[in-house]
Amino acid sequence: MTGPNGSGKTSLLRILCGLLSPAEGDVRWRGERISTLGDEYFSSVTYLGHRNGVKDELNGVENLRISCGLNGISVSQDEARRLMQQVGLSDRESLPARLLSEGQRKRIALARLAASKTALWLLDEITTSLDRNAIGLVRSLIQEHLSNGGIAIVATHQDLELTTVNIERLELAT
Repeated sequence: MTGPNGSGKTSLLRILCGLLSPAEGDVRWRGERISTLGDEYFSSVTYLGHRNGVKDELNGVENLRISCGLNGISVSQDEARRLMQQVGLSDRESLPARLLSEGQRKRIALARLAASKTALWLLDEITTSLDRNAIGLVRSLIQEHLSNGGIAIVATHQDLELTTVNIERLELAT
């Protein structure tokens, strides 16, 4: 989904993940209103918003393990290190997040996405602060997720150049 600043991309994603209520109508998941599903819906969703959800005092491995644990995903120390390597942070995994660049902090969030087993990904400006290699990583994570039957709703100002067959583009206007 694309559109100018202020067109409602973030608001729509927040409605889809249940953080905001729609002004009209219902959001449904598998035919049921998400407001009545509770954990049945929320355990199917991974939301990455503008902010990365990274705690400054924790290192990448700690951030990943805690955020995954809060979402019911058990990630061992070794798996967390492998995921940090996958997102290009193998040499920074033990540094407190406050010492990392904004792009490196975003990569910690990408590791959380890579660890996710949810069906629905809601991604808000996922490529912000990322270099070309990290944008390629985002593209491959989304492609793999879609190829495995997942759904991704992505708000972005960039064309991710996804090659998956079942892609629908939504342009929001102000």
